[in-house]
Amino acid sequence: MLFHTSYFILHTSYFMTFPTIISLGGSLVAPDGIDLAFIRTFRELVLGEVKAGKRFIITVGGGKVCRRYQAAASELGVVHQEALDWIGIRVLSLNAELIRAIFGESAHQKVIIEPPELRTASKPVVIFGAKAPGHSTDFDAVEAARETGARKVVNLSNIDFVYDKDPRKFPDAKKTERATWKEFRAIIPPPEKWSPGLNSPFDPIAAKRAEELSLEVVIMNGNNLKNLEDYLEGKAFKGTVIK
Repeated sequence: MLFHTSYFILHTSYFMTFPTIISLGGSLVAPDGIDLAFIRTFRELVLGEVKAGKRFIITVGGGKVCRRYQAAASELGVVHQEALDWIGIRVLSLNAELIRAIFGESAHQKVIIEPPELRTASKPVVIFGAKAPGHSTDFDAVEAARETGARKVVNLSNIDFVYDKDPRKFPDAKKTERATWKEFRAIIPPPEKWSPGLNSPFDPIAAKRAEELSLEVVIMNGNNLKNLEDYLEGKAFKGTVIK
């Protein structure tokens, strides 16, 4: 099993090129407390790319804080997956509102939760997701691609590459720089095993959907934002490409 410590033409009058879809891991936004340094640098990078004419749709995860609340609920006797999912959604929503707010006038005026609304958003930065149980941040990113015709999704987490097992525990863990969807899905849990707070480099349900849509997903370490900048500018970068 792989390990993970846990958008594009809307219409021709809006976009002339595809915006970038980013699935932003909650572990980057709030690994424990709020990571102000990361958020400031991420904002500067995105706004710099916006000045160059690029646009973004960003989904934001809940990270460790989300899993803490879900674990606490489980210990207190909450057993229904939908209830645990709603807890996660509220954490996701808080993170999403924070990321939307930091972009000020460059961001759409609200967090969008309905995919069709992506077609009418006119700001260069759009925050999307956290609608209902059963949808991870990764799945929302894939849905944004489906809705808008984007062909690529960038997944920012806290790993440099996809590994066949946890490299922190297994010295012989092998990294993968390029993989087909068939190869990738063979070493993550099957879609029916998805559960709230699941640790996986990319949500299995989202992976299945991404394969159906023939999307390219790039998984990289969001803590290295220069690496993200290199990717956005078409330079060599470090990460795993799945397609």
